[in-house]
Amino acid sequence: MDISVIVPLYNEEESLPELHAWIKRVMDANHFSYEIIFVNDGSTDGSWKVIEALSQKNKEVKGVKFRRNYGKSPALFCGFERAEGDVVITMDADLQDSPDEIPELYRMITVDGYDLVSGWKQKRYDPLSKTIPTKLFNATARAVSGIHNLHDFNCGLKAYRKDVVKNIEVYGEMHRYIPYLAKNAGFNKIGEKIVHHQARKYGKTKFGLHRFVNGYLDLLTLWFLSTFGIKPMHIFGFLGSIMFILGFIAVAIIGVNKLYDLYSGNPYRLITDSPYFYLALTTMIIGTQLFLAGFIGELIARNAPERNKYQIEKEL
Repeated sequence: MDISVIVPLYNEEESLPELHAWIKRVMDANHFSYEIIFVNDGSTDGSWKVIEALSQKNKEVKGVKFRRNYGKSPALFCGFERAEGDVVITMDADLQDSPDEIPELYRMITVDGYDLVSGWKQKRYDPLSKTIPTKLFNATARAVSGIHNLHDFNCGLKAYRKDVVKNIEVYGEMHRYIPYLAKNAGFNKIGEKIVHHQARKYGKTKFGLHRFVNGYLDLLTLWFLSTFGIKPMHIFGFLGSIMFILGFIAVAIIGVNKLYDLYSGNPYRLITDSPYFYLALTTMIIGTQLFLAGFIGELIARNAPERNKYQIEKEL
């Protein structure tokens, strides 16, 4: 099979027939063998009935229905599990992503040899309340991930080599960082294509401030896990050692000052009367706790079931 199109959706019953007809028209015109996997993420409208009707009339249409709303990442994960095409295309169901981009995305994967191609909606028709946070978010994602050629990490329109989707795990809200996940899995040929963006035709946007905030938290989590997830002592042990040494030096300085005053006959006060003593002691305690956290992290990592799971590309 040439292409699997995965469409996660939530309350998009009005746009589904038009989206399916558009995808089918593009696929038939280019003689692709394909499947369309609609993942209904707990919609409360008639989206599932529309998917059932489309599936009965078209053997290429498949559907997955969640019992409740889990989010876009779980929807993509289930779609990736079921995808059989050599190239996997993901797009949103709101008609803002154009299926006309599919042939060129397919060519970039199969001919140009990209592992992943992400769309870039250079000209957007979203309100400023969405475009400005998106620009800030993408700038941060580029800096943290090291993938400097992508302008829109969160674009729903992406193309993947089949090996990519079968070797990454999308969970939580990590769908925003699939290029970063792919890079961490060893798929380094990541490209970008300028795609056409259309104004939303039906329904209303699901974007909100909470998604913007959660996006930054997820990015920090992913960076931390990919950098220190295997060797947690490298971060906790380092920080713990620095804090313990600083606290110890501070205590030593306080003690030396006390001894100097005693020797010189200068007026002095008890060490425990100095607030600096307690600050130094607290620093040493925190440093010890961080060091112990590193040890515990190492024990957990040592017993992790996937500690020796590696991405093997070829074997002779």
